[in-house]
Amino acid sequence: ANKINEVLTEIASNLNKMKDDNLDLGRAFKMDTEIKVVDIIFVTADKGLCGGFNMATIREVRNLIKDYSARGIKVNLRAVGRKGIDYFNFQNVEMLQKEIGVSSAPTYEKASHFITSVFEDFIDEQTDKVVLVYNGFKNMLTQELKVKTLLPIEMHCDAVKVSDSMMEIEPEDDERDVLDELVKKYVEFNMFYSLIDSLSAEHSARMQAMDNATNNAKQKVNDLTVQFNKARQAAITTELIEIISGVESLK
Repeated sequence: ANKINEVLTEIASNLNKMKDDNLDLGRAFKMDTEIKVVDIIFVTADKGLCGGFNMATIREVRNLIKDYSARGIKVNLRAVGRKGIDYFNFQNVEMLQKEIGVSSAPTYEKASHFITSVFEDFIDEQTDKVVLVYNGFKNMLTQELKVKTLLPIEMHCDAVKVSDSMMEIEPEDDERDVLDELVKKYVEFNMFYSLIDSLSAEHSARMQAMDNATNNAKQKVNDLTVQFNKARQAAITTELIEIISGVESLK
């Protein structure tokens, strides 16, 4: 996804140089568009028993909803994962798109299918911004909450070195059509990457949660064993005292 982003930026920069400064590169690169509607895509797990993995994403989505709503911006939720869907269903929050079985077994085809309607709504000006929220993998002990703007794409043309070979390329199709297809691939790859990253983080979180549960269970067994031994020792001591007292009384 990062490589595609670099290619998109370089192509857009070269198109600006090949044409005039007023060349319209499409909505995907318009950072100055007034934001009236935001689509929030969020990824959670289909299963639980993974600690605070799902709630971290849900809390961030709630904060984003609160922030955008306070600014008068409409929010459309697009959910991937049963846990997030169940939570917002329980809260009676409407979701524009819901998918179960994608985050637990991600494929490029599933990611492409999910993101197609998002991309089309953005191009058709039904939404002005697309934000992706998920819990990503950092290491086996830590997950990293990620919030990324998918659309529009941030472009830093000044920092791009224009390749001479790129300047010589003459596309057979219209430049805008080529760019739109690349943008679509860009959002598809980002969606697919987020699903894989989230699944990796989910497994690490579940391993950590199960490891903590195992350690807690072992500690509980040890504590109960100590209590049992103390109670048994007290019972034996009491019986010995009673026996000794009985013997003494018979003398």
